[in-house]
Amino acid sequence: MTSELQDLLRQIDAIKADGHAVCAGLTETQFNWRPGEGRWSIAECIVHLNRSVSATLPAFDRAIADGRAKGRTAKGGGPPRYGWFSRWMIGSMEPPPKRRMKTFPIFAVPVGGTHAVASVLPEFIAVRDQLAERVRRADGLDLQGNRTVSPVTRLLRMPLGAYLQFVIAHDRRHLWQARQVRNGLSASGQT
Repeated sequence: MTSELQDLLRQIDAIKADGHAVCAGLTETQFNWRPGEGRWSIAECIVHLNRSVSATLPAFDRAIADGRAKGRTAKGGGPPRYGWFSRWMIGSMEPPPKRRMKTFPIFAVPVGGTHAVASVLPEFIAVRDQLAERVRRADGLDLQGNRTVSPVTRLLRMPLGAYLQFVIAHDRRHLWQARQVRNGLSASGQT
C-alpha cells in the first residue's frame, strides 16, 4: 500500500478517536444542545458527517471499479500531484473554517430533531470503517488519474486520492466545530 493511502488510514483512525472524544460522557441534552440560533449541535455535526460520507461512498465505489475496469493503475514515481483546484478544495475544508458554507440538501440534517449518541456515534465509526475499506480497495490504482464524481453534481470531478483527502478534511472541519460546541457547554451551564 502506498504511503499516501497508509496516511489516509491513519487519519481515519484519528477521526474515529476524535469522534469518540468529542462525544464521551455527554448526556442526550448536551449532545443535542445548540449554542445559538442557526448553529449546529454536536449531534447535528456528527449526523451531517454520517450523511456526507454515506452519500459519497457510492461515488468512490464507481471510481474504484472504473479504474480497475480500465486498468488505470499506479505508475510509480512518487506521490500524486494534484492540481490547484483539488488542493484548494481540500484546504477549504481544513479547520478552523475560514468561512461558513451552506450545506447541500443531500447532506442536510433536519432541523429540530433530537439524536441519540448511542446510535449516532456507532454509525459514525461504522461509516468511517466503510471509508477505510474504500481506501484499501484503492490500493494499486492511479490516485491522480482516476476521477471521483461528486454526488452533489456531475460537474464536480476530482482525482480519487484528492477526493478521499477532501472527505477526510471535511470530517476534521466538523469535528472541530463539534469540539467548539462541547467547549461552550460549560459556559452555557449545560454541564
